[in-house]
Amino acid sequence: MSEDTIRFLPYEQAVDIVAAIQEEEDIDNPNRRILTVYNHADRAICWFDYEEIMRDVGVSDKDSASMQTLTEYVLHHIPDWALDE
Repeated sequence: MSEDTIRFLPYEQAVDIVAAIQEEEDIDNPNRRILTVYNHADRAICWFDYEEIMRDVGVSDKDSASMQTLTEYVLHHIPDWALDE
């Protein structure tokens, strides 16, 4: 396995450490939205590009079913290095 390969936490472990997924403005690029993932200590542990995730998940609305699908996707894609944050 190469060093560039991203390993994801098991879903159950991600559920245990993730307290919130918040849509926010990217402070470095005001025209871009991100999803910041926070742990129970209210620390950001990773982030995702909002538009990219919406496209990957295949949703365009912010209804509750779409947001649940997005949440599940994110929880399955928390990188293992997020434990170090």
